[in-house]
Amino acid sequence: MLPLVDRPIIHYSVEEAVNSGIDQVIMVTAFHKRAVEDYFDRSRDIEDMLEEKGDYERLEEMRRISKMADFAYVRQGEPRGLGDAVLTARHLVGNEPFALILPDDVIVGQTPVTRQLIDCFNTHRASVVAVQDVPEADTPSYGIVSGQTDPADHRITRLGTLVEKPALGTAPSRLAIVGRYLLTPAIFEAIERTAPGYGGEIQITDAMQVIADEEGMYAYEFEGQRFDTGRPLGLLIASITLGLMRPDVAPELRAFLRSLDLDEPS
Repeated sequence: MLPLVDRPIIHYSVEEAVNSGIDQVIMVTAFHKRAVEDYFDRSRDIEDMLEEKGDYERLEEMRRISKMADFAYVRQGEPRGLGDAVLTARHLVGNEPFALILPDDVIVGQTPVTRQLIDCFNTHRASVVAVQDVPEADTPSYGIVSGQTDPADHRITRLGTLVEKPALGTAPSRLAIVGRYLLTPAIFEAIERTAPGYGGEIQITDAMQVIADEEGMYAYEFEGQRFDTGRPLGLLIASITLGLMRPDVAPELRAFLRSLDLDEPS
């Protein structure tokens, strides 16, 4: 719910899903975390107040947010890892492929990255995860994958190995998983068969290794610009970049940036 320009970070994930053709969104939340649910719900009191003030632009924006998709919410009882969080939504997902979006990763581009994964899935009919080449020094911070590159499309790799946060110098490649997945329902059974891994949590990377071994899985080097808003610097860079894309914000922001003295302090 941290603001990115003038919207919470999770808003961008939902917009990405909707712009990718998805109209059903399941949020996995935690106990006493109602802010996300309240944001995507209608607030009659605030709507009435805005209508009385004649602020019809903000009123329409609030109504638009609540109509972005059909929302459902489930709660993860305790923080047992991403694999466990995904498993809590099994009864709502049912027996069909689904996209998994981690909101901390904000990715912007001409084609939504989730749409890119859907297109890759439609071609190969197998689970696919978004990846990005990262410096070797950063590999211990990610799930790292390796495999056979598709000769017809260098962005696609058929996966053989997936490792969660490998020790420095042991990573099988520099292809790092980022927060976008397109998974078949087989992932649920794979998670149930997965023992706690890195950090004592149920890692979805370990469950995806099962999928790669048993039914095949792909990685896709997405097109777009990624911002890790879970880091203060990443959030700041994302705010400036997205602000410069906004016609209502960009002129004054650009003027402010040009006015800054960027010399190193003495």
